[in-house]
Amino acid sequence: MFHRGSHGGAGRTAVGCRIALAGACLVLSGCRGPGGPAYEQSYMSPPAREVERPRPGPARYTPLAGRSEEVELGRSVQGRPISCQVFGQGPETILIMAGIHGSEPAGTSLVRELAGYLVRHPELLDGRRIILLPEANPDGLVAGRRFNVRGVDLNRNFPASNFAAVSRHGPRPLSEPESRLLDSLLEQHRPTRIVSLHQPLNCIDWDGPADRLAAAMAADCDLPLRKLGAQPGSLGSYAGNMLGIPIVTVELPGSASRLSPAELWARYGRMLLAAVVFDERENAAKPALRGLPPAGLLPAQAR
Repeated sequence: MFHRGSHGGAGRTAVGCRIALAGACLVLSGCRGPGGPAYEQSYMSPPAREVERPRPGPARYTPLAGRSEEVELGRSVQGRPISCQVFGQGPETILIMAGIHGSEPAGTSLVRELAGYLVRHPELLDGRRIILLPEANPDGLVAGRRFNVRGVDLNRNFPASNFAAVSRHGPRPLSEPESRLLDSLLEQHRPTRIVSLHQPLNCIDWDGPADRLAAAMAADCDLPLRKLGAQPGSLGSYAGNMLGIPIVTVELPGSASRLSPAELWARYGRMLLAAVVFDERENAAKPALRGLPPAGLLPAQAR
């Protein structure tokens, strides 16, 4: 019941609303409610089709001259991004990577120093595409552990002919997302040469046709050449011995983890630059490197 007086206007409004609502119901009385054919035809979406997800792998990219592009290759077991930085557009592709063992962090800092140097010295990109991958095992680096979070040594998980299916190597080749991303990177870009930074064996090792490259790099640092032999399921065994890609494994000393990034670059930067400018046809580093200061004497402004 509505009372007259000061509330009479509200009462008349409510009555009017009720009449309008009743009229609306009469108009719609011929329609079927939810569940009826008319309702289903108008409002039900067609069933969604299942879409096949693409295989994870490196995105295609074309870096602009004098600039680099950050490319996410995919994610680790724990969902951390695995990204590379790409410089240049030349036909010669060089992959320099670190951090495949999470307990060997010095190489990650050194690769990042190289990235900064390339930004400041774009002349080194002439005719080259340089792919830098500082953290191949980001979960392991966060935890300070050699393996990924599933306890697999990623550098024993590649489909080399000497792969051994033991617990630390994974149940099968490329069982881990991190190693699959690296394999996709190799498959898509087929680098001209690879440098992989490790610790703590204090030497320069190589696999595949990389003896001259290893010698050129050793000439620009205090790490001796030492052939360690192909390890089962390693990147060296796979890329070097099976795919025929020259690959050098730089084993920094364990004490390198205590050096600052600037100290690492001063000690080993020239060695990495030797890998960048190396020319197999000349059996030595290209003359471009000869104008740079000796190892350990790189000026601060060049860092």
